[in-house]
Amino acid sequence: MMANMKVELEQRTIEVHVAYGRGSKLSLQVDPTGFVTVKAPNGTSDEMIRQAVRQHGEQITARLDAIEKSREVLQAREYNEDNKFLHLGRYYFLNELIDTSASSDDEVLRQRLKKFYFASCKKIVLERMPYYQKQLKVTPKSVEIVESSTKWGSCSSNKQLTFNYRLAMAPVEVIDYVIVHELCHLTHMNHDRSFWRRVGSIMPDYKDKEAFLAKYGPALTL
Repeated sequence: MMANMKVELEQRTIEVHVAYGRGSKLSLQVDPTGFVTVKAPNGTSDEMIRQAVRQHGEQITARLDAIEKSREVLQAREYNEDNKFLHLGRYYFLNELIDTSASSDDEVLRQRLKKFYFASCKKIVLERMPYYQKQLKVTPKSVEIVESSTKWGSCSSNKQLTFNYRLAMAPVEVIDYVIVHELCHLTHMNHDRSFWRRVGSIMPDYKDKEAFLAKYGPALTL
């Protein structure tokens, strides 16, 4: 079972993803994108989870600050024809992705590039999803492309799937992994062994895709 909760840490509020399981220990992890996950034994109270998060509050906030700082450095780039940007795992000059002739304003070009990524992500997801739906014998209720700083994709309890527009910057095989991951959640809502066996049955090298996102995910940004 999975759940989300918000925890107050001094002057900031953080969203925590809680994954309940059969384990006997409570563990906490902050991934490279700033996604905070707590793995807790079944039956662990919300207050006990919040207490554990607060006990590690200093380390968590330091990690989140470092991630945010790295994003600011990446966002300091200029949007002109001399700079290159990722699309489907390859670098392209800006004018190869969008029309740069109508404006030289950085923010205008940034928003235009962002719109391009949204459209590209939707196109690739909708093109490739039917193949995996057929293999997994599942059908989502809806598919939406969103902006998120913490998740590459999500599956709600009513079978609504979302995908982060920044996936358009990743290689196609990595996008395929996120598609498979979220489709598998349609039958396995938590990350138990059955879920990972199902993912592995479709994509045996899924751990390589996870490693890519962990290592290069922070660079997949505007």
